[in-house]
Amino acid sequence: MTGIPHIKSTIAPVRERIIQHPLYPEMQRMDDIRAFMQYHVFAVWDFMSLLKSLQRNLTCTDIPWIPKGSAATRFLINEIVTGEESDVAPDGTRLSHFELYLQAMEQVGADTSGIKECLQQLERGKSLTAVINGLPPAVRGFVKHTFDLIANEPVHVQAAVFTFGREDLIPDMFLALVNDLDKQFPGQISLFKYYLERHIEVDGDHHSHLGMEMVQELCGNDPQKWEEAAQASRAALEQRNALWNGILEEIKSFVE
Repeated sequence: MTGIPHIKSTIAPVRERIIQHPLYPEMQRMDDIRAFMQYHVFAVWDFMSLLKSLQRNLTCTDIPWIPKGSAATRFLINEIVTGEESDVAPDGTRLSHFELYLQAMEQVGADTSGIKECLQQLERGKSLTAVINGLPPAVRGFVKHTFDLIANEPVHVQAAVFTFGREDLIPDMFLALVNDLDKQFPGQISLFKYYLERHIEVDGDHHSHLGMEMVQELCGNDPQKWEEAAQASRAALEQRNALWNGILEEIKSFVE
């Protein structure tokens, strides 16, 4: 087996663990949602860095401009970038999904100081390594894995992790969360609900398909590339499971 079916078969067990993770039924209170968002916002942020790494590798972002790669792959990544960096907010304005997530955190009263301080430190010139080392353990492992991937892995591996470790996973993963939240907390989590629904709609219906096309373009008929893509996708999902475990531990500590 090779190609997309091989990746899906390789990641299936850990993907199912994430979709069925015990974290979801534990999220019953506003404090639980706040804790989840305070951890998960770092995954929203480093996702944007992985996205821009792909754009940098697959298109020309230098001056003078010189054609780079195939036009088909350029189209795929640029369309995803447009959606992630400048989606439509509920009021019709344009926001990145990261900025939308920060607004959702503020609406529910989640603490945004951790992620904002992280970005401020980077803007002041603090090294990425130093900033990552200051994060909570579960977050640190997840974010470090992403930036190690960006720094060290070839573009076909990055594209596979982006698609199967992030984009393709998100709709099924969040369907477990979104259905009852609005009923439990009417009017209090509308932006978070909107963010989740946008991911289910955009990623499930469009971006994951674009991502799969991108992986197909980059791996071609090379069995080694497909195997590398499959193993990296599985490793990324293991990191996601570890992040979810960390959030679950934090939430359970509230009632002990």
